[in-house]
Amino acid sequence: MKKLLFFDIDGTLWDYNNYIPESTVKALRLARENGHLIFMNSGRSRAFIREENLLSLNFDGIISGCGTMIEYNGRTIFYRNFEQEEVERIISISNGHGIKLILEGSRYIYANVEEYAGDPNDGYYVEKIARELQEDLKPIASGMQYDIQKFSCSIFGCDTDSYMKEIGDEYYSIIHNNVVMEVVPKGFSKGTGIKEVCELLGADISDTYAFGDSINDREMLIDAGTAIVMGNGTAAAKEYADHVTTDLLEDGIMNALKHYELI
Repeated sequence: MKKLLFFDIDGTLWDYNNYIPESTVKALRLARENGHLIFMNSGRSRAFIREENLLSLNFDGIISGCGTMIEYNGRTIFYRNFEQEEVERIISISNGHGIKLILEGSRYIYANVEEYAGDPNDGYYVEKIARELQEDLKPIASGMQYDIQKFSCSIFGCDTDSYMKEIGDEYYSIIHNNVVMEVVPKGFSKGTGIKEVCELLGADISDTYAFGDSINDREMLIDAGTAIVMGNGTAAAKEYADHVTTDLLEDGIMNALKHYELI
């Protein structure tokens, strides 16, 4: 029976050096040969999912931006973007709070790289974006036309409670640490992405498997029929697991798919 398999990227499909184990490549190929559908399911916006070694794994679909964009068979079947006025209001509020923004879209990411020069907290991340996106990293500037799914903030030393109160109840925040916070429209998550795919494809949620490694995967681990957490995953994520597999670098994906007889 065909199953739908949903994979987080960072810490699940590849490590933090963008290395994908050969066993993972083989396991995904075998899963597709057995008739299962495989999807990436990421908090990253689509603009930041472009590495060839990732895309060459031949996923049937991609859920990006915490469920705000869904692609299937190379075609966009769902997309929730921000209105221009909405983006401009967020920029104005962020400037008032001294918060630096990374606006994340389907084609471009927008950030003022010079603001992060020498920043010991999150300068490395913005430099990584700049290296990978090159001309597709755009500035946040007057007169710019934005197309974004979600946004991230550099929040070191900022009052995030008052900031989110001003941003409004139609958004929720994911605080990674005392440096980075993601902001997503309410009603969207990696879990709602799985539900939307099931609805669009006429699949039953009980036939879905979610693979993750961190608390950022919480919603998809809860909403999927079966929740699998990598051995290298956080203790918080493992609380939601139906099964904890081995580490990413110890054939974790392969072992989990064998455990559930999917390959």
